[in-house]
Amino acid sequence: MPDDIEPLLDTNENFQPEQDNDGDDYLLNAVDDDSDVSNTPCCNPSHLCHRLIGLILMCLLGFGSYFCYDSPGALQEYIKNDMNITTTQFANLYAWYSWPNVFLCFVGGFLLDRVFGKQWGTTIFATFVLIGQIVFALGGIFNTFWIMEAGRFIFGIGGESLAVAQNTYAVGWFKGKELNMVFGLQLSFARVGSTVNFNVMGPLYRYVNQFYQGSLCTGVTLMIAAVFCLMSLLSSIILGLLDKRRDRILKKQSTSQPKEEEKIRLSDVKDFPTTYWMMSLVCMFYYAVIFPFIGLGQTFFTEQYGMATDKANTINSLVYLISTVASPFFGLMVDRLGRNVLWVVLSVMGTAGAHAILGFAYGQENQAFAYAAMVLMGVSYSMLASALWPMVALVVPEYQLGTAYGLMQAIQNLGMALLTMVCGLIVDKEGYQAMEIFFLGMLVVTLILCLIIWILDYQKGGHLNMSTKQREEYEDALLGKSDTDMINDITESEITPYDLLQPRTHSDIRNRYLARLGALPVNQPTQSGLQHRALR
Repeated sequence: MPDDIEPLLDTNENFQPEQDNDGDDYLLNAVDDDSDVSNTPCCNPSHLCHRLIGLILMCLLGFGSYFCYDSPGALQEYIKNDMNITTTQFANLYAWYSWPNVFLCFVGGFLLDRVFGKQWGTTIFATFVLIGQIVFALGGIFNTFWIMEAGRFIFGIGGESLAVAQNTYAVGWFKGKELNMVFGLQLSFARVGSTVNFNVMGPLYRYVNQFYQGSLCTGVTLMIAAVFCLMSLLSSIILGLLDKRRDRILKKQSTSQPKEEEKIRLSDVKDFPTTYWMMSLVCMFYYAVIFPFIGLGQTFFTEQYGMATDKANTINSLVYLISTVASPFFGLMVDRLGRNVLWVVLSVMGTAGAHAILGFAYGQENQAFAYAAMVLMGVSYSMLASALWPMVALVVPEYQLGTAYGLMQAIQNLGMALLTMVCGLIVDKEGYQAMEIFFLGMLVVTLILCLIIWILDYQKGGHLNMSTKQREEYEDALLGKSDTDMINDITESEITPYDLLQPRTHSDIRNRYLARLGALPVNQPTQSGLQHRALR
């Protein structure tokens, strides 16, 4: 071994290079005698089998929340009749879910990063989801609509923050080549919950109606649905225990106590790159034409296409059903091919085509067109989710990902809260065709934002739209540069005092050198703030 390498390596035969806080599992070849790592793959945090167990729990974590989120949509006609409300009032059940997340979703992400840690934070948010669903059901039992609205408000406090926690767990356990596929699988399983909801809640209501009538029947049906929220809460507790054990075994510093050189400050939000803000706006406008439409979809298909209630629920759930199958496929495809921005652009164009069909080809004789449009919308929705959300991890440092995802979903919920109310008013005053024209206008804005992201990324080297191979070579080249070269690659306007104060620790230098020797993966990120900014 060359003499200049030996000082960088620990002579202790049990030496393990330190692991950055990125969730990648590697070099767990030597373990202390007192470690509780088992030889069984399912108990070894470095083994794929153990991570798959974590993935199953992450999927269950979102199942209950997504199941109950669309329970009003599956019971739209029943709720409107039993509670004697208008379409605008019904749309407010979705708006009340979104309003708290305009603020609390961002705060929830910050709490995950700084205060509770993702383990305790996830359990707290899952508890809010369960309580909110119970209160929502009590509003039906007591025939009081404002209690139902309060329940949706409480449900919203935990619902979106729980999704942020799910994303943070995914990055922590799977950051690397598997991440896009994991995002796809999580979305797929969560949408199983939504699909089951649309196909089960109607028959469940009719069964309960044999024993209870009116608003009491609605309340009892919603209370039964709360069982799935209880399952999500139990999953969050088990996942938190596994994550704590994983941190201890891998000697990884807990995310609830960030490293001293990586303090999370709310003021750092202003340093998020322009591409991040464009992604957030894309998220806001795009999801505002998906979820409000599905929320009002049951009546849309009964009135515009003359479908029976059960058939309307079935076609309304096609977006989620297609997403269940397509999301893992698109996640794997994005992992293999890259080109994230291109996939986002294609998904927006596909969704616009679907809404154009639904807006202008209606009537009972055109039901086949409605099915084709919903399939196209489901494919496009899956494509966007698999390509857009992982891009955030390419432009924001990992220790701020909880905050970044929280802020992104806060912006999304601001749009959804406002636009859901607007959709209800449009339907009451102008009808469903006017609503579809409104959706098409928002998708045009979304497409323009995607093109802006593409241009900004191209000006900075095209990192977001690189192929997977090009991105690996690009990151490999960055690791091969000296710190002086990296600084020269960044313009003065991009350097902040926070960047220049980032320390170069001994472990950081050692791991960087080992990566160049091939002992560590070449995409091993450093703790340097400059490294993250160079990847924008």
